[in-house]
Amino acid sequence: MAAAPNSRLVIDASTQLPSIHSFDELSQFLRSAMADEESLQLAEGMGILSVSIEAVLSRLKLAAAPAEAAPLLMDLMTTLREHRALVIGLSPVWRGLYEYAAYLAALNNFRVLIGQWLLPTGQPEAPNARPAQDIPLDDFELVAWRTLGEGMLLVDMYEQLGNQAPAESVSDALDPTRVERARSWWVRLRR
Repeated sequence: MAAAPNSRLVIDASTQLPSIHSFDELSQFLRSAMADEESLQLAEGMGILSVSIEAVLSRLKLAAAPAEAAPLLMDLMTTLREHRALVIGLSPVWRGLYEYAAYLAALNNFRVLIGQWLLPTGQPEAPNARPAQDIPLDDFELVAWRTLGEGMLLVDMYEQLGNQAPAESVSDALDPTRVERARSWWVRLRR
């Protein structure tokens, strides 16, 4: 695989598209691609999240039952909560992006999935016992990739916003006569 000029991702020779094939590659890309402090913090958090996801997936591929991976799932849940807190603490510029809400929703959905996987089975003879949530490994991996993809989209849109030339502010664009007409209208309205 060769890197294309002006590309931060490795280009797959067969498809000529950028590709990331593991959570570790995603983590490395995120560390190298960020410019400002908040982007770096978000990328670091996503990198830590991807390492935790990779650990869970490695364990689940070896184990027959999700219960055997419970400690790693709990660690992932903790990492996910810490990352979500970091995302919530981002500056208002981030929160103004549509992708911000989508990423938060993806983080919440991922947290719910992990919580379902960790639900205790209860006693079989108990009247209200719930069966263990059987979540296929492929579904877990799909949700993990989708969540991190939403995060990458958020970072990309933020970076694009930062690269745009600052737009003329709305107050600068208003000519004085329009402002005066608006003020006189407001005074008449308040009487």
